[in-house]
Amino acid sequence: MRILGLDPGYAIVGWGIVDAAGPRLAPVAYGAVITDKDTPFERRLVEIYDGVADICRRYKPGALSIEKLYYQHNQTTVIGVAEARGVILLAAAQCSVPVYEYTPMQVKQAVTGYGKAVKKQIQEMTRALLRLDAVPKPDDTADALAMAITHAHASTSRLNGLRVQ
Repeated sequence: MRILGLDPGYAIVGWGIVDAAGPRLAPVAYGAVITDKDTPFERRLVEIYDGVADICRRYKPGALSIEKLYYQHNQTTVIGVAEARGVILLAAAQCSVPVYEYTPMQVKQAVTGYGKAVKKQIQEMTRALLRLDAVPKPDDTADALAMAITHAHASTSRLNGLRVQ
C-alpha cells in the first residue's frame, strides 16, 4: 500500500510517501509545501491545495494519514491550521484518496512504541525505520513520514485510525 503522510500547517505542510508491504516500509519521496508569510492567507490555502493535489496525482497514494487536530495554546494558529487541513482534505477527496486521522499519542506509540516519546525520539525512529541517512528536514517532513508509518502499522494492527467520513 502506498501511504501519503501529511503534517498540516499553513506555513509548511510536510509530506512523505511510504510504500508498505507487511512489516516492510520503503520511503518513496518526501518534502514540504512551503508558503510565504507575506502571501495573503487565502492565496496560501490555494498553494497548499495545489501542492497536495499535485502530490496525490503524481504518487497515487492508497491512503492519506494526517494528524487529528487538537487545540493548541494559540487559538489563532489552530484556526489557520484547521483551514489548511480543510483544503488538504478537499484535495484528497477530489483525488479519491481515503483519509485516516491519528492522535499525537497514536503516532508516538506506532513509531517508537512509547506514547510519551519526545519529538527527537520520533524523528530518529522514523529515520531508522525508513533506513534514511539523516532525519529529513524540515521537521514537518519527518513528522509527515511518521504519519505514514503510523498508518502502515495501524492498517495491519488493532491501532485503528479514525477515517474521515
